[in-house]
Amino acid sequence: DMTFLERLGLIVDHERVSRDNRRLKSRLKRANLRQSACIEDIDFRLKRNLDKGMVLSLADCEWIRLHQNILITGATGSGKSYLACAFAHKACLEGYTAKYWRLSRLLEALNIARCDGTYPKLLAQIAKTDVLILDDWGLHPLNDTNRRDLLEVFEDRYKMRSVIVTSQLPHENWHDYLDDPTIADSILDRFVHNAYKIELKAQKSIRKLRGAKELKKSKR
Repeated sequence: DMTFLERLGLIVDHERVSRDNRRLKSRLKRANLRQSACIEDIDFRLKRNLDKGMVLSLADCEWIRLHQNILITGATGSGKSYLACAFAHKACLEGYTAKYWRLSRLLEALNIARCDGTYPKLLAQIAKTDVLILDDWGLHPLNDTNRRDLLEVFEDRYKMRSVIVTSQLPHENWHDYLDDPTIADSILDRFVHNAYKIELKAQKSIRKLRGAKELKKSKR
């Protein structure tokens, strides 16, 4: 009973939705997020100093449009990686690109790229990604090459793209970790001073608590 224009409209709408879904699937695949996380599933009932208002305000992704950053610190098991992946997932939903890296893996990839001649290409790929996630910052010692690589990454993104960093180290200790006053000042200036700071203070590891619950369920 539909007119030609009504049928055509349905076909166009279906094609648009299909294309949007394919693009989203492609963005999530390229993001390679460590965890399947989303803002809606964040548990605000857990006592870990997580400001629900801040999280929900960041969910609008305005910080990405303004090329701002997010720094998430806290002890192991407090949910840092999950939060980072949830913000990145929301970014993908809103049409932005994202890429997850453990810091040690990124530095390793940059070192390999330097050896095989693809270093400029990899840096360019990182630079054009809207949201870069650097997980587990501060777990492994850095050498001079690592420090220069990190400065290159942050320099390329400063006021151009956004970065999410998760770390057990408070940013006040980054000078000691980077172990180079000039590079430390440069990185802090390009990232921390333009970042929303989320400091998690969980009394117990969320990972252990959830693991214990799942174990109890399996025994039943």
